[in-house]
Amino acid sequence: MALWRKLLIGSLGGAAAIAALAAGLDYADRAYPPPVDVAGIVSKEVLDRDGRLLRAFATPEGHWRLKTTAADVDPQFLRMLVAYEDRRFAAHSGVDPVALLRAAGQFLTNGRIVSGASTLSMQVARLIEPRENRSLLAKLRQMARAIQIERRLSKAEILDLYLTLAPYGGNLEGVRAASLAWFGKEPKRLSVAEAALLVALPQLPEKRRPDRHRAAAEAARARVLDRMAVSEVIGEGEAERAGGEAVPDRRRQLPAFAAHLSELALRKEPKATEHRTTLDRTVQDGLETVAREAAERLGPKVSIAMVMADARTGEILGEVGSADYFDGSRAGWIDMTRIRRSPGSALKPFIYGLAFEEGLVAQETIVEDRPSDFSGYRPRNFDMTYQGDVSVRKALQMSLNVPAVRLLEAVGPTRMMVRFRRAEVRPVLPPGETPGLAIGLGGLGITLRDLTQLYAALANRGMPVQLGDGITGEAAVINGDPLLDPVAVWQVSDVLSAVTPPAGSRRLGIAYKTGTSYGYRDAWSVGYDGRHVLGVWVGRADNGAVPGLTGYGAAAPILFEAFSRSGLAITPLPRAPSGAVRIAQSELPASLRRFSTTANGLVATVAREPAPQIVYPPEGAHVELGATTGADIAPLVLKLQGGRAPFRWLANGKVLPDAARRRTTQWMPEGAGFSTLTVIDAAGRAASVRVFIE
Repeated sequence: MALWRKLLIGSLGGAAAIAALAAGLDYADRAYPPPVDVAGIVSKEVLDRDGRLLRAFATPEGHWRLKTTAADVDPQFLRMLVAYEDRRFAAHSGVDPVALLRAAGQFLTNGRIVSGASTLSMQVARLIEPRENRSLLAKLRQMARAIQIERRLSKAEILDLYLTLAPYGGNLEGVRAASLAWFGKEPKRLSVAEAALLVALPQLPEKRRPDRHRAAAEAARARVLDRMAVSEVIGEGEAERAGGEAVPDRRRQLPAFAAHLSELALRKEPKATEHRTTLDRTVQDGLETVAREAAERLGPKVSIAMVMADARTGEILGEVGSADYFDGSRAGWIDMTRIRRSPGSALKPFIYGLAFEEGLVAQETIVEDRPSDFSGYRPRNFDMTYQGDVSVRKALQMSLNVPAVRLLEAVGPTRMMVRFRRAEVRPVLPPGETPGLAIGLGGLGITLRDLTQLYAALANRGMPVQLGDGITGEAAVINGDPLLDPVAVWQVSDVLSAVTPPAGSRRLGIAYKTGTSYGYRDAWSVGYDGRHVLGVWVGRADNGAVPGLTGYGAAAPILFEAFSRSGLAITPLPRAPSGAVRIAQSELPASLRRFSTTANGLVATVAREPAPQIVYPPEGAHVELGATTGADIAPLVLKLQGGRAPFRWLANGKVLPDAARRRTTQWMPEGAGFSTLTVIDAAGRAASVRVFIE
């Protein structure tokens, strides 16, 4: 028989006690406790990118039991807990003989139990193996279990088990769940009053529940504060101040963000206890609040979905699948970020981007907005009016349909769909149809995630980015060709950043576009700054019409409000790359002043020269012109190949006096040092070199 067993039996004495203890200590030779599978008994948690709790799921038994360690809890609470519950916790081996003698003496003197002798180890034993009654045999078994626990587990492990399993009323177990439910915060930082209440509740969790028995909770907290003051764990002044604080009168809901993404995380890794996401809880909270409030304004059955991402990394920072997951009238359980719907005019920026890239138009090129027939396809503007001659810039800002279709016919619908594939986005056409002009006005199906992914390329200087799923973090720049070249992207962003914000919204410095599908079924708005992209969808999950629902009137205000309340600072849009300039209509070459078509609606044939290339001076050249020798500076001869005349040269961003039709010209440097030379041809294509003048 082990020495500790002999000593314990001998100290108790009495045949009955020895028999009872022997029965309890039969367990001592077994390996107890078995390894406690905390992962199998705690709530599953979904965390944000910084480890903050987004959402917790109750255990199969319906308990809120969050895994907790001493590192998760305020050190002041730990000091108060040990001082109140088990002062010699660090010294004893599971049973505190001093506490046993004290409790026995008080019982003999008063004829009733004045204070218990349970150690934290004994309480952990009771939590692991709940007793059916309060008999002596049950108490002895608990003591034996505590000794066994001490032999198998460290003090830190025992304390962590208590912090995870201690009852706090109702279905709350563990300090983290209790702190979140009663105070609405993690227990990492607690006031003295909060810590005292959490120490007091586990002794009688149901009779001291603050929401049901407030007086009992206050009295129990006061006893803890008094003892802590006597023990000098806290000062008397602290105890008095803490006693004046009100105890919580209601139980709060545990964090419940990102319902759809959280369920997806559990489906992907059902056995995992913790699921780390790329979401930012501050961003997620802001987006969900905006969606919930906007849905209430828009009326019944209308839902809202949003996706916000880092346009450089593709990581999802916030995702709202519906305005309210639990609202059956809005079909809130459907994740509308992944449902294909018609985007309306939301794809127009990519039509204009291709037209800029091809040199077909500049921002101030005049395009016709008049009733037109494109081989039987007769698009009309949303308001059924026409603007006549209008600049390309104005046509995109006003989202005019006829000019967009004219340009789409020029660049080719199939070509635009091929560009979408560069961004790993594959919109769905109606069955049996090939890409036609209708795709420019919403004649295809696309998800909010995919639309946001397309716009992420605009925010990322034309380089497409694969959005992650929000869970694994697998997101990256897509290797391959850009969606659009940087100059075309800048032209599009420059136009969209000047669009007037919706009524009641302040200008934020973002570029954005809206879209409305046929029959007022879907309203869209996608916007971006220099770092982040946000997509918004508004509509009914059942694809029903919502009279008067438009992208500008419904989705755009949500976009601006969500950007403002996301907690993210607005990043300025990128500066213009080399060759990206906005030229006045009067200064455009003749071929770019008006976008013209033939009488039968086909684009006039335009010769396709190769893009301009500066052949002298070459990139990085050091050119000696006498700038550092005191001699007169000689002009530098500039030579180019390709491109379409006339050509406009820029030196260090300054336009040289005259446009030239010749491929050779001269430039007079102002002095020594590095200079950047750029040439732009009549198609808007550009080339640049950087040279050092000596």
